Amino acid sequence: MLKGGRPGLTDAQKGELWQRWKGGQSMEEICDALSRTRGAVRWQLAQSGGLLPRVRRRAAVALTLTEREEVSRGLCAGRSLRSIARGLDRSPSTVSREVSRHRGRTGYRANHADYEASVAGLRPKLCRLALNAKLCKMVASKLILEWSPEQISGWLKKHYPTDETMHVSHETIYKSLFIQARGVLKKELVKHLRTRRPIRRARAKGGREELRGKIPDAVSIRERPAEAEDRAVPGHWEGDLLCGPRHTQIITLVERHSRFTTLIKVKDSRTETVVNALALRKAARFAISWIGRSVSLSNRRASARRRSAIQR
Repeated sequence: MLKGGRPGLTDAQKGELWQRWKGGQSMEEICDALSRTRGAVRWQLAQSGGLLPRVRRRAAVALTLTEREEVSRGLCAGRSLRSIARGLDRSPSTVSREVSRHRGRTGYRANHADYEASVAGLRPKLCRLALNAKLCKMVASKLILEWSPEQISGWLKKHYPTDETMHVSHETIYKSLFIQARGVLKKELVKHLRTRRPIRRARAKGGREELRGKIPDAVSIRERPAEAEDRAVPGHWEGDLLCGPRHTQIITLVERHSRFTTLIKVKDSRTETVVNALALRKAARFAISWIGRSVSLSNRRASARRRSAIQR
């Protein structure tokens, strides 16, 4: 009985999918380009953990399906193996091994022989984690402790400098997590990765800026006027957001010349909260407007929007 529903992706669509995925496009962009649902695209990516699957290629010296059909026809015509090999420009031993592997002279069939050769050509080489139970257990324990695969790989090389069986690359750890078909590391360990992504995500390309570890619209403190460094001229202010225990935050504003300090308590560390607190607090407005020359905010969440809002 035929299975109903929409047919799967064609080879051309799969090629385009992986090309777009490696180019850094989002899943929504790929779905729109291929006119397919998110589930169909995600299923295709999840089969290999977001990693481009290798294309299987037969060795150039292997017999092709066309050559196997010639062998089959030659056997049906009663020709000798040497005569068939001469017609294919192959060694007689090659044809002899081919026939003996696949049911002999009477049972040889080209399609079946080609299928069996394809299956026998698979090389499911086990990774080092699958071969070394001690190493696999140690990697899993470090992942539970929130170690990154790069840290684990470096730690193993440092603690086992002479034992190469206890060395593993970070890429092998990632692939063992993303490709569950390997059956090495449990899927639950993915949540201990810092990105917590179940599949490999390509880095942004095509003119997109890498935003990880960066503050949007950030203004470097190096752009502060030179006269603010020696504290000789009054009117230069420096602000910071202090984060304490139990989600407590305090804004500090210090005039660099006189050391005059203003403290403002805020409920959270979001940019909007900090900007509104500084705008509504009369002391802060007066402090900055009074002979205000520059304001420098040094905080991991500081941004150009926060600076400009304060200076207004």
